[in-house]
Amino acid sequence: MTESGSTSGELVTVGRITAVYGVRGWVKVHSYTEPMDNILQFHGWWLRGEDGWEPLQIDGGRRHGKGLIVHIKDVDDRDLAARYCQRDIAISREQMPALAEGEYYWHQLEGLRVVSHFEGGEHDFGKVVRLMETGANDVMVVRGGKDGRERLIPYLPGEYITDIDLEAGVITVDWDPEF
Repeated sequence: MTESGSTSGELVTVGRITAVYGVRGWVKVHSYTEPMDNILQFHGWWLRGEDGWEPLQIDGGRRHGKGLIVHIKDVDDRDLAARYCQRDIAISREQMPALAEGEYYWHQLEGLRVVSHFEGGEHDFGKVVRLMETGANDVMVVRGGKDGRERLIPYLPGEYITDIDLEAGVITVDWDPEF
């Protein structure tokens, strides 16, 4: 990081620049926000570089077809814009909107240990390595634990997710260890 004491732990990845668009410095952006154009409301973008995160200024952005395009400030050439492609976009954690009690951002759940008290015994499934959308519901990808397996556990609070304790770093699930 290069700005006022920021560290990558204070940043949240919200999208990725994927490809150039046109010849005047516009690029396509894949947004991880919901809805996708919420990414355009954030200020102070950071772009992952070879030596860490660097500030990125955009001076325009809009929906285009099924995606988004943005213009990088002072970049008016397709070849120069190409240098920004295939790189992650992040914002400072403080810019994330507050959530209601019992709601969590994916980045808060990633890295948490997942345990089950299925049939009276405690089972450690490992850690949440990522979450993914499936259409019907979100799914936690959990890897590690005593058996080293990867498990896909539906993220359904009240059904399979019985407790989330961010301070302790633990998600408790109602999940059969054999599954």
